[in-house]
Amino acid sequence: MKKKLLSVLRTEEDLFVDITFHDLPAKLLKEFAVQVVRPYYSGNLSAAVKDLMQKAVAEQEFVQNHMKP
Repeated sequence: MKKKLLSVLRTEEDLFVDITFHDLPAKLLKEFAVQVVRPYYSGNLSAAVKDLMQKAVAEQEFVQNHMKP
């Protein structure tokens, strides 16, 4: 039974999580929604945050790969 359960489990890349933000100023969220989410993501806040996170990770990887030791 244990082997069957393990074979059903997904990889980390397939899992989704819910996220909660704390101490986020309402004004900042509103500005982000109006200036970024609404025009570029059809109002989809999750897609906007996910895209920005992916870009930040890619930029960090680029910097790390191009820094001289």
